[in-house]
Amino acid sequence: MFNCHDDMTAFHDDEVKLPIEQRQTMRDRRNTNRKRLKDGLARDEMPAPVGCHTQGSYAMRTMVQHVEKDYDIDDGVYFTRSSLTKPSGSDRTPAEAKEMVRAALHSERFTDPPVCQKNCVRVYYNEGYHVDVPVYRRFEKDGKWVYERASTEWKVSDPVAVTKWFKTANKSKSPNTNNYGQFNRVVKLLKAFARSRESWRAKIASGFMISVLVDEKYLGIDGRDDQALRDVMRAIHGRLAASLVIDHPVLDETVTNGDSDSRAKFFQEKLQWALGELEVLDKWNCTEEEARKAWDSVFSSSFFGLRASSKKSEETATRASVLLAATAKSAEEQAFDKRGGGRFG
Repeated sequence: MFNCHDDMTAFHDDEVKLPIEQRQTMRDRRNTNRKRLKDGLARDEMPAPVGCHTQGSYAMRTMVQHVEKDYDIDDGVYFTRSSLTKPSGSDRTPAEAKEMVRAALHSERFTDPPVCQKNCVRVYYNEGYHVDVPVYRRFEKDGKWVYERASTEWKVSDPVAVTKWFKTANKSKSPNTNNYGQFNRVVKLLKAFARSRESWRAKIASGFMISVLVDEKYLGIDGRDDQALRDVMRAIHGRLAASLVIDHPVLDETVTNGDSDSRAKFFQEKLQWALGELEVLDKWNCTEEEARKAWDSVFSSSFFGLRASSKKSEETATRASVLLAATAKSAEEQAFDKRGGGRFG
């Protein structure tokens, strides 16, 4: 397979992973949001949370760049089940718990007020960011903590365990943990592929589904991110051809909708197309131009081709610099007559 590891590393670093400054901005939004929530709950004389935990792609460090900065950070708020009991003695419904949090988060400074959604309360910011605040309650059962998320009903969920699962997989499966770890990078690259066309966005597998599939099929190849990515694309395509059901990594449930999940099926179809585009990499006489064109096609980008043009420009400039230096040195040597002179000249 033609080696494009350096190009793939550059693509990940420049075009895929979330820049540090954007992560910091989102972290600042999260912290401000947490303070607003706690102050609002106290103002409304509502129960105090027992904690807040960042979850999802931000916590797992698998967020990928989006041209319109349509980023969300999931920051769950946790209450004890007993604190969410109403004066009548009955439990607050999921809708009531989310409304309690929404009211606490509301501020007249928002252009768009927070809204209750199916699985969270969403807070919008003008820059394109939004903070999702899932609401959880916890209680003890058989000596263990049980966590439930406010959805259409109270549903068992444990996002902290999911984050731990992912970080453990990345550490144990990556050849090393340099630059996030190859497992992590492959997940982000596959997510970038899945989000590479806006028309795919609502149809294709979620980032979490992709993460689970990579965990099932990834094999590390030190120093070859391009090959590790292609290999896992092949393996996932074959795995989905056999079954579209994807099991949750920490809960006794699936993350797909039955055995004919449309998003998993769509992902399989697009993987099949992409693998066809990448067949050129196996030609014994595959050129650098052909390889970069194939990867640009897969990611719907111009990065790989432009990187080749930039590299050629740098090489041309370097050769010109070396030639100029050599010409100048030759001229200087000619100006100084090594034969000497004087009475014996």
